[in-house]
Amino acid sequence: MTKRALITGGSGDLGSAISLELAKAGLEVIVHANQNFSKAEKVVQEIKTLGFKATAVQFDVTQSEQTAQALETLLENGAIQVIVNNAGIHDDAVMAGMTEEQWKKVIDVSLNGFFNVTQPLLIPMTRTRWGRIINIASIAGVTGNRGQTNYAAAKAGLIGASKSLALELASRKITVNVIAPGIIEGDMAQEAFPPELVKKIVPMQRVGKPEEIASTVKFLTEENSSYITGQVININGGMT
Repeated sequence: MTKRALITGGSGDLGSAISLELAKAGLEVIVHANQNFSKAEKVVQEIKTLGFKATAVQFDVTQSEQTAQALETLLENGAIQVIVNNAGIHDDAVMAGMTEEQWKKVIDVSLNGFFNVTQPLLIPMTRTRWGRIINIASIAGVTGNRGQTNYAAAKAGLIGASKSLALELASRKITVNVIAPGIIEGDMAQEAFPPELVKKIVPMQRVGKPEEIASTVKFLTEENSSYITGQVININGGMT
């Protein structure tokens, strides 16, 4: 039976690359979006045009009841054995000028969203005795970053949660790992990191490509990665 993969934030630059890569690997992908559902549908159409299986789903990961209802519907077709928690947002400000809303909103999507999506899927996954949970964090969660205390806190929390969950699920043949990207090509990176700044702060002097993250996600879903769990894989061109 074809394994099913849910990619949250699947309509963005990184999420769409991951969705496409996993579909090519033979997984039936569920491309999630909240506000950009039309983009998720375009990703699904692209995947289907290539002859692979995909569906789009829309819900707000910060709303636990709404998320639970959407997941319950998805589970009617069987367990979801691959989860890629990619949904996340930026709302940057130095902490002295940061509002409570900015703090809570960013943590709500990245960290509470991880719980709201993952927790309801765990028991169905454990019953199959196979699973892969891949959480997309950030270099900010590893090293910190000025103007991103909220984002760094959310991603660092995601790393800690992943390490703990990996211990809980290891005996069930379910792995939990984190990918912490650096500066990755896309709309957000283009606005925040002009080429001259990239050359200054990235030893490889270039931004990463979404496909470079997606290929690592794919590797972590494969059988030959089954002894890797509780790890943070930094993909950042040598940034420290």
